[in-house]
Amino acid sequence: MQVKILSTSDIHGYFNADDFRRPLKNHGFGLTRAVEAMQKEADQLGINDLIIRIDNGDFIQGSPLTNYLEKKEPQFLPLYDDLAKLARYDVRIIGNHEFNYGRDYLERALQANNVLNANIIDQATQKPFIGQPYQIFSKGKVKVGVIGLTTKFIPNWEPLKNIQGLIFEDPVLIAQKYIKIVQPQVDLLILAYHGGFERDLETGEALGHVTGENQGYELSQLSGVDALVTGHQHRLIAQQINGLVATQPGYRGEAIGVMDFTLNAGQLQTSRARLIATKSFPEEPRILTQIQPLQSKINQWLDQPIGRVGLNMKIINHHLARIESHPFVAFVNQVQMKFGKTQIANTAIFNNEVRGLPNCVTRRDIMTNYLYPNIVVVESLTGQEIVDAIEVSARYFQLNRALELGVNHHFMRPKVQHYNYDLWSGIEYTIDMRQPMNQRVKDVFFQGRPLQLERHYEVALNSYRANGAGNFKMYQANKIVREVPVEITDLMADYLEAYPDLEINPPHNIKVIGYQKLSSKPDG
Repeated sequence: MQVKILSTSDIHGYFNADDFRRPLKNHGFGLTRAVEAMQKEADQLGINDLIIRIDNGDFIQGSPLTNYLEKKEPQFLPLYDDLAKLARYDVRIIGNHEFNYGRDYLERALQANNVLNANIIDQATQKPFIGQPYQIFSKGKVKVGVIGLTTKFIPNWEPLKNIQGLIFEDPVLIAQKYIKIVQPQVDLLILAYHGGFERDLETGEALGHVTGENQGYELSQLSGVDALVTGHQHRLIAQQINGLVATQPGYRGEAIGVMDFTLNAGQLQTSRARLIATKSFPEEPRILTQIQPLQSKINQWLDQPIGRVGLNMKIINHHLARIESHPFVAFVNQVQMKFGKTQIANTAIFNNEVRGLPNCVTRRDIMTNYLYPNIVVVESLTGQEIVDAIEVSARYFQLNRALELGVNHHFMRPKVQHYNYDLWSGIEYTIDMRQPMNQRVKDVFFQGRPLQLERHYEVALNSYRANGAGNFKMYQANKIVREVPVEITDLMADYLEAYPDLEINPPHNIKVIGYQKLSSKPDG
């Protein structure tokens, strides 16, 4: 008998093949293509074989479409369940970004009975706050169990109001608990985990600072497990790990994970894992039809002109922009300082798809450059804590033997983490690459005077960073002075409407020294 496990992960609201950018457009991905790829695989099975389709989390947040639904059309919330039904998912896992719009929104968006969640517990009931811990599927005499797990690191990213009353248990400990219950009942046991790997898949060595965010390697070591579906890191993985098969199918439906098992008399004979890229598949027409009523509304909303910003807001060279800063960075920080009522702020160029703003700015331009539903948080930090935070960011850079300035490989592998390098406004500082890591920051000035290390300063930053995400341990909830409970994209739009002919000169407050030239391969 054949058993096939098909999975998507981190769809992030890209339900059709459209990244919403104009005039640029990437259409080599999307739930529509992923569903067609899964169906082709399903068609290869016989009538007596078993197929299980899994969405591994981060389904309802991440695109302009999902932001539009949350802001303007909450009556369309059933769309998420409708799309999952059209995709024929048997299992749905909760991702960390599912909480970005709050617990209540999540519970209304995922109402189907196929949500698996073993380790996120309602404090009041001491039961999974949504879904059930596991499910057993059967075909003939063969039974397959699936346990659903989510990274425990969510409290480090989400404001308390989004996760009020929830306990995020360690997925490894919870998996051990349910393996004892499920494994004796099944012939094949799958862990579906919205999380990735903090360790090398071959050696188990740490790939950097081990935080517990991505415990996939530890899960792969648990006895009684036959396969591990992962996600969260947006990596492309299909291989054997510690004697079991594991997959991770990337981002936005760019690939599907496929696991093939052969069983004979209930005994596992063979197993293999592979990925299938979806870009060559057609789009599933029923899903296109389902979202069509929203498509024209979204495009009309996105294409509303807001203001003008001049001709220097486009990002041409991302590596250079992260070294010297950029008018677009200064604009985001200016917005955070304005509404946070501070004189210091920081932000990041999240990824290399961030292209900056054209002269005539629309809401589409803002939302495709700032994809996350962050809010502005103001924290009171000492001067020393500000220096320490810049030191964490300074780890982003790396010199090669020719003293060319590139990017530290820890920020590129296993997951690209440009979003963990922050650029500051309101202060001046130098990063000296001739110095050892954690000793690179020098000559920090505020309003023309040296930063006082013991004095407290109010700093505006986004809500993701404010909880310490990215190994910025100096940011803590008990340092929060105030919050601005409006998404930063809305604040950016409000700012441009208030200053419709904005001009921001290139910033000159950051210097990176101690290198010969820029690396031709900045990823190191």
